[in-house]
Amino acid sequence: MTRPPTAAQRRVIDAADPVTGRLRGTEAQLAALVKRGLAFRHPRPPHDHFLTPEGHRVRQGVMQVPEPAAEAPATAGVFTARVGGEEAAPETGPARRREVHSAWQGLLELRRMTNPDGAVDRPCGWERTHLVQAAALALEAAGHRPAGRDDGGYRVRETPQPEAVAVYEPDGEALRTCAATLEGAGWQVSEHSEPRTGTRYLLASPRRA
Repeated sequence: MTRPPTAAQRRVIDAADPVTGRLRGTEAQLAALVKRGLAFRHPRPPHDHFLTPEGHRVRQGVMQVPEPAAEAPATAGVFTARVGGEEAAPETGPARRREVHSAWQGLLELRRMTNPDGAVDRPCGWERTHLVQAAALALEAAGHRPAGRDDGGYRVRETPQPEAVAVYEPDGEALRTCAATLEGAGWQVSEHSEPRTGTRYLLASPRRA
């Protein structure tokens, strides 16, 4: 089940700085927003609080917020980028495009606020701990089509290599376009072939500098 923020929490979210997402509120209000994944506390002094990508989407009215539950998975009820191969057919309508655009803008803001030099041209710490979702969001935000259950499109998968994901796309030209998108989003990309099948894929890692 989902429920909206409380009236007090909504006022804090609505009053956030429209550019930076900086929040003002009581310690209890800010702590509650952090607990729900709608805000984060900046690690550097003065340790202000800012909206997360999920908080930005709530502010823009394009999603509902999951009710906290100890047993619920962290991604339940929130935006999830299409990694490709999901059971349900990928959504492609205007509502989905708005969600993806908002999520990408929120991620760029998260980069600006958490990268030490404020850079938005390379991944931030959150992306390094959510590699598959981060790479998939970069691809979906750029207009690439995620694979359905049995058809073509990109698929982003974990790999045994630290800080690296594999991206599959059966169409060679589309695979190269995916590589260009990820490079533009701050990822280091190289193309490889699986030894047994010859299947071409990308190996992508977040760029550090």
